[in-house]
Amino acid sequence: MNKALNLPAYEAKINEENGKLRIFDNLRRCYVALTPEEWVRQHFVNYLVNHKGYPATLTANEVAIKLNDTSRRCDTVVYDRSLQPKMIVEYKAPTVKITKEVFAQISRYNLVLKVDYLIISNGLQHYCCKMDYEKQSFTFLQEIPEYSAITE
Repeated sequence: MNKALNLPAYEAKINEENGKLRIFDNLRRCYVALTPEEWVRQHFVNYLVNHKGYPATLTANEVAIKLNDTSRRCDTVVYDRSLQPKMIVEYKAPTVKITKEVFAQISRYNLVLKVDYLIISNGLQHYCCKMDYEKQSFTFLQEIPEYSAITE
């Protein structure tokens, strides 16, 4: 499970419960099942908080939304200081290719939240785009922006 990712390493807290590995989620403040996708999430959140200046208090995992009368969950949502959503992050396992379908999934979530930034990561590749609602388009960014840049 401890697959090397294209993200900074960190000391993950891992335990075993009933024969299953669990990883501590610093945002939810509890242990959760250690799946390949969760391994990516925990590394990516660590990267945002400890390397890009994202406040942990304004970053949430497993955010419930209603989409066409169905309940969905955004993997991670980042908020500005007035608690408006600014970014959605969608994670996939390192073995999962990032495809148009993954972009379609995060785009559907954005119909509800209308954030400025969308990120998709499988831990090896990361794609970040900035939305332009006036032009109904988006631009891919070369790197993940600092928190200060997304809240200007």
